[in-house]
Amino acid sequence: MHEITKRILAGDVRGAARAITCIENDYPERSQILQEIFPYTGRAKLIGITGTPGAGKSSMVDCLIGFLRSQGLTVGVAAVDPTSPFTGGALLGDRVRMQNHALDTGVFIRSMGTRGSLGGLSRNTKDAVRVLDAYGCDVILIETVGVGQSELDVMNIADTTIVVLNPGGGDSVQAFKAGIMEIADLFVINKADLPGVDKLETEVEQMLDLVKHDAPWRPPISKTISTQNLGMADMWNEVLRHQAFLESSGEWQKKRAKQLQEEVLDIVNYQMFVRMQNFVQKGAFADELSGVAQRQLDPYSVAEKMVRTWFPQ
Repeated sequence: MHEITKRILAGDVRGAARAITCIENDYPERSQILQEIFPYTGRAKLIGITGTPGAGKSSMVDCLIGFLRSQGLTVGVAAVDPTSPFTGGALLGDRVRMQNHALDTGVFIRSMGTRGSLGGLSRNTKDAVRVLDAYGCDVILIETVGVGQSELDVMNIADTTIVVLNPGGGDSVQAFKAGIMEIADLFVINKADLPGVDKLETEVEQMLDLVKHDAPWRPPISKTISTQNLGMADMWNEVLRHQAFLESSGEWQKKRAKQLQEEVLDIVNYQMFVRMQNFVQKGAFADELSGVAQRQLDPYSVAEKMVRTWFPQ
């Protein structure tokens, strides 16, 4: 067993931090660590938190951490921030908003840049969550960069997905078009002390009537005011109610089994992409790619030839 793995399972915070760094930077020991910690995962509650930018996700998470700690639960946070396409770095703003828990040994907060990944999450987020699970966190909060047309990957990690909205956030129908009606297990209207709360709640209920009218689980709506630390208990009770529904209906096991199966395919897809990229960089298919550039060949037949080289029928 790798030394970092031993430190993670022993609850060593530096070991967990080191493991996530290995994962993010694709160090050689990455695979060994992930393989060794896998049998010790699957125990934490995984809560995804997404929503429109500026809805107050990070501030709400900060309040939720305080509530969970008051319940005696240990908390891990994987907060994903957008990466600059110019510098490759990320302004890890979530750390600014979560200073209240910086010295709490029962809270582990890790900010991660997307590093070019679409889907609202870093490619390594799932592996970082697994480290926090093996490390011993009771609850892991996964905060995305903000809902968009392609930022729905959180549903492939979380057991319960919370979508945060706020009144006055613009055309709510446009937000619903992004797909959040389908991924939400719970809606939270944050900044509920602002005008327009009742109107937003009515709009959400009307959309649920259309989209979730025959679904076994109708996402409830909670209201919070993160600046005043209000509504956290009600929101958490709805999370527990949803997870009780998943367990009683058998959806919990089905959901996690599907997530793991899709993860295997994702790993295969990424590894094949990397190997094919290395293959091309060494000069393979140079004539074919040059032919495509000169429009003497079409990209479809060349791509098919490349695939057949790897997977001959």
